Amino acid sequence: MSAEAATLAGAPAPALGRRQVHAVAACYFVASFAALGLPPYLTSILPELGDTTAHWAGLLYIVPTVFGGLAAPLWGRLADRYGRKRLLLRAQLGLALSFLLAGAADSLPTFTAALVLQGILGGTFAATNGYLAAGLDGTRLSWALTLMQGSARAALVAAPIVVGSLSPWLSPHRQYALLALLPLGAAAMLLALPEPRESVALPPVRLQETRPGTAQRRLLRELYVFEFAFVFSTVISFPYLIALLGDRISGISAVVSGSLFALPHLCYLLFAAPVHSAFRNRPRLGIALGFTAVAAGLAGHATAGSLITFTAVRLLLGAGLTLGLVGLSLLAADAVQGRSPGRMFGSLEFVSKGGAVAAGVVAALGNSAFGPTAPVVAGTAVALITVAAAVHALFSHP
Repeated sequence: MSAEAATLAGAPAPALGRRQVHAVAACYFVASFAALGLPPYLTSILPELGDTTAHWAGLLYIVPTVFGGLAAPLWGRLADRYGRKRLLLRAQLGLALSFLLAGAADSLPTFTAALVLQGILGGTFAATNGYLAAGLDGTRLSWALTLMQGSARAALVAAPIVVGSLSPWLSPHRQYALLALLPLGAAAMLLALPEPRESVALPPVRLQETRPGTAQRRLLRELYVFEFAFVFSTVISFPYLIALLGDRISGISAVVSGSLFALPHLCYLLFAAPVHSAFRNRPRLGIALGFTAVAAGLAGHATAGSLITFTAVRLLLGAGLTLGLVGLSLLAADAVQGRSPGRMFGSLEFVSKGGAVAAGVVAALGNSAFGPTAPVVAGTAVALITVAAAVHALFSHP
């Protein structure tokens, strides 16, 4: 938002400082740590609950995602109405409650109910980003959103390793109860943070003065389409990557497979900051390049047959992941200007979760029918189609 628009709106200066943003990022990390670290171990958890063959692991893997996406728009609207800090605290406490219930569950229905509650009561993505968008704007907001993605990527890399390391002493099932301490600690940390002032949202009467309504709606449509397609095309390679590696590289160790899985996320952690600086005024260019690299990387997965070639295509996918996620953060920071941040980020989480669920379903069906190569081929097709849309958007906004 321009300084002139801020003056017209009577908005105060952004309320959140660097330390406060870093504190929010730490809270997002610990929430993501618990939510992302345990689902990969469902195949070892479910036999303890009576599902001896872990038949329901695939379905239960997406249960929190489905219900989180459905609940996100409601929590976003409530945050705009009752306060972003309050709803962010609610999200952390909701996660803690659901993890405690999952850790104490002694039957499959009870465990399933806990995962449903995790989805409904969680929603830390929308709550965190809505909180930040209420206290930051412009480059500061886009960098904060980029930092939140870094927190999630760091958790995605570290959490499965830690959970696996603790497994000889405490089963992954019971670790749910232990990891409930993480969102409880995050909630305690959030108590010290302020309720952000309305530094970026303009009153409705001012919205048309600063940005045409049709342009604003088009920008939001772009964000939602790119978010869905990007989540779909990247997540679709996750579930069966280890199977694909085992099929292509004989004798590959679990350590090497895990390292290859983590490689794109490590790329994001290393290069998100310079990419943000390079593309902060050109988000659509970053998104177009990101989809191009994702398409090339996934296509390489379909043909790679050695450790060297798999490393190369995982790095290429990491480049696409970094460019795309940073570009989407920049576009979201632009789209939220003049909007209620809780509502917009709640809708964005709904779209993102929809992309993840669609990716999981297509990956499962494709793998069942055609083998572990099918998911990356489907992801390549979606990424290539979206490249065309991203290039069109790029040249429509010189």
